[in-house]
Amino acid sequence: MPHHDHDSSLRHRLGRTLRTPIGITALAACLLVALVAVLGPVLLGDRAARIDTDAINQGSSAAHLLGTDQLGRDIAARVVVATRLTLRLTLLAAVIGVGGGLLLGVAPAVVGRRLGRLITATVGVLVAFPGLLFLLFLATIFGVGSTGAVLAVGLAMVPPMARLVQNLTASVAGSDYVAAARILGVGRFKLVVRHLLPNIAEPSVLFATQATGGILVAFSGLSFLGLGVQPPQYDWGRLLNEQLNRVFVNPAAALAPGAAVVLTGLMFGLAGEVLAQAGGRRAPQAPEPAPEQRPDSHQEPAADVDGDGVLVRARDLRVTFPGGRQAVRGISLDIARGEAVGLVGESGSGKSLSALALADLVPHPGRVTAGTLRFDGHDLRDDPRLGTELAMVFQDPMASLNPALRVGRQLAEVAEAHLGASRAQGSARAVDRLRAVRIPAPERRARQRPHEYSGGMRQRAVIAMGLMGEPKLIIADEPTTALDVAVQEQVLDLLAEVREDSGAALLLISHDLAVVAQVCERVLVMYAGRIVEDLPVTALLDGAAHPYTRALVGAVPTMTTDPGTELATIPGRPPEPGETGGGCPFAPRCEHARERCHDTAPELSGSGPGRRVACWFPVGTAAAGGSVAATSHSAEATS
Repeated sequence: MPHHDHDSSLRHRLGRTLRTPIGITALAACLLVALVAVLGPVLLGDRAARIDTDAINQGSSAAHLLGTDQLGRDIAARVVVATRLTLRLTLLAAVIGVGGGLLLGVAPAVVGRRLGRLITATVGVLVAFPGLLFLLFLATIFGVGSTGAVLAVGLAMVPPMARLVQNLTASVAGSDYVAAARILGVGRFKLVVRHLLPNIAEPSVLFATQATGGILVAFSGLSFLGLGVQPPQYDWGRLLNEQLNRVFVNPAAALAPGAAVVLTGLMFGLAGEVLAQAGGRRAPQAPEPAPEQRPDSHQEPAADVDGDGVLVRARDLRVTFPGGRQAVRGISLDIARGEAVGLVGESGSGKSLSALALADLVPHPGRVTAGTLRFDGHDLRDDPRLGTELAMVFQDPMASLNPALRVGRQLAEVAEAHLGASRAQGSARAVDRLRAVRIPAPERRARQRPHEYSGGMRQRAVIAMGLMGEPKLIIADEPTTALDVAVQEQVLDLLAEVREDSGAALLLISHDLAVVAQVCERVLVMYAGRIVEDLPVTALLDGAAHPYTRALVGAVPTMTTDPGTELATIPGRPPEPGETGGGCPFAPRCEHARERCHDTAPELSGSGPGRRVACWFPVGTAAAGGSVAATSHSAEATS
């Protein structure tokens, strides 16, 4: 299929939209108003200004279509001539309103947290203030006249425009591709221009054009009240004021300026609808909510043993949300260079938040704390190499790629921001990386946008983005969840090849134990924000010591499972946010739990070579056997 660049595609959509009834109507209306504004003062300026004392206050006639005013001037000519000034002042006020609204709307996403909150609160207060009263207040402040009216109407539009942009920007700012841009070191200005504004363009343009119609009405209203345009200038609002007292004698003279205001306002609305349809983008969807927040639970960090082979070291890593609720509660882990580690657990166990904490991407208002958080010997919290040496592959590839940019351009940003490459060098490397992840025709595919890729190709492109630098660690957050089995196998093979070629370590987050067993060498099992077991992948199926790990393995059917066998389930539910306790968080669901399990949380401690478990009575140990025997004896005594 031949490639069409963005400009050609936009022209094509615009041309197609203009051939629809609404497009034809909007185009005709815009051309008519533009011709009247440009040619009206040239052709009818003298007639509109000519005073004729012999034709004062005449009605409609062949000589004067709408009659004359109190000085004998032709009213129809004055309505036509007033079009230019009315439109010029309306558009000027719209520029002030749209520009101010955009600045205040995107500011919370790029400025500091405190200043962003102040801006958001200020906009909220102004939006709550009645619009008409706010407009009249500003008009009083700026005084009578065209300049004061333009400032008053323009500034009155800023709060609603800013609130809309804030809401839209907040949705886009939570997307994975914006998070990726932040970790790549994209500057604030480029983040706004390239990643935020293009993806809120349609609803913003639609609102701005419709609001321009409202500005026209508001401006004409100020002139009608005598607060806007002053003699000898005149706009439609002032003409309506002049003829209002003759509305019963010569209604056409009074209704003509009002009709011009209404029809031109409709024109702005139609123009906005056409531009929105031609833009082809819809309002962004709100991002998925953050993983469940879990209550606090104490977990002692593992011993901080130095080693040259350790790439990532975290000690007492916590992610806290308002109210003191902790979604990640003091986990400690090491990832060796070139090692593949799996992170498994039920939804809401804190897997994704743990990975986001390592990449410094935990969304607001989450707060990350840690006793130690190091990557390749440097503090992860202020390591400028995150964009090139730590790659993040998100779960949803469509949300990880900016739909407004070509795939090759997004990849090239990494090389330009972190490797000092020129635009041409970045584009060439992007093509090379797409080829490395086995995307066919990479030169052509680099010029396409994400919607032109299949799901598997989008995931490969996200992996290619991580390979734009020289990654030492790849964090893959459920990279195969939305893919079919065949494509899933291809992605897993690709990750294995990438590790072999680059020597990068891999942290694979998944709820699919089969995927982890296929790719990883070591498995970390999470429950309620804690790591409850750390074991080799070879021991996962039949050597797990924690009852929760055993339950996860037992809930997965195998090829040898009898089709008539009922799938195993884990009774109960994970802890809800706010549920705190001093015991093991899995105790309410554990069939081996005893009084000690409910009273005291076990530490994650060694249970064999390369293994750690947080359980008072690990499965397969004497302690577990004792507990089971004691339970059986108690049951017999009771009976």
